[in-house]
Amino acid sequence: TPPEEEGGFDEELTLAGEDGDWVVRFEQSFNVFLTDTVIFILDILYRDRDYARFFVLETIARVPYFAFISVLHLYETFGWSRRADNIKVHFAESMNEFHHLLIMEALGGNSVWLDRFLARFSAFFYYFVTVGMYMLSPRMAYHFSECVERHAYSTYDKFLKLNGEELKKLPAPEVAVNYYMNEDLYMFDEFQTSRAPNSRRPKVDNLYDVFVNVRDDERSIARQ
Repeated sequence: TPPEEEGGFDEELTLAGEDGDWVVRFEQSFNVFLTDTVIFILDILYRDRDYARFFVLETIARVPYFAFISVLHLYETFGWSRRADNIKVHFAESMNEFHHLLIMEALGGNSVWLDRFLARFSAFFYYFVTVGMYMLSPRMAYHFSECVERHAYSTYDKFLKLNGEELKKLPAPEVAVNYYMNEDLYMFDEFQTSRAPNSRRPKVDNLYDVFVNVRDDERSIARQ
């Protein structure tokens, strides 16, 4: 669990110490390098195009949970292991990211064909990479997913700080209101394993609240 800061958490990923296992250090260093490379590319392609960037980010962010569930189902089918609790949590995480994606689509983030193509092609490639990584080293796959979620948290937090006053003047998309206020919150509670049940009930009065909720969702997932 990453250490808490004022309203957030450390954005620096803690690598294994000098006395730690060299395999763990390699895995984490590789994950950080890969994440930083993707961030660099996104910074170039989506400079000043926040909603399009968020659409791509949320399309990609769903993929690890699909991959984890696929591998866990495979293991269960062959009788190698049975981890129903893990499958349930990963499904809840995927549904949370799915609603983030719907929110970004409602804001027009998917309006350009090239953005949709890039997001879906990247997600297709990422799925098979994650499946292979999870089968090889679940520890490495979970750490890589944590890297992605921490970047998502940092991205939304920065966006809120830069655009907070403007966002407070804009209405919340209907899909966000339905997800955070009107739908059955069972799956919403399920992915927040680091919190007490029913302890988080977000408000959705405007678009600022929506992005606060999305940001905090990413933190809840990354802290698991």
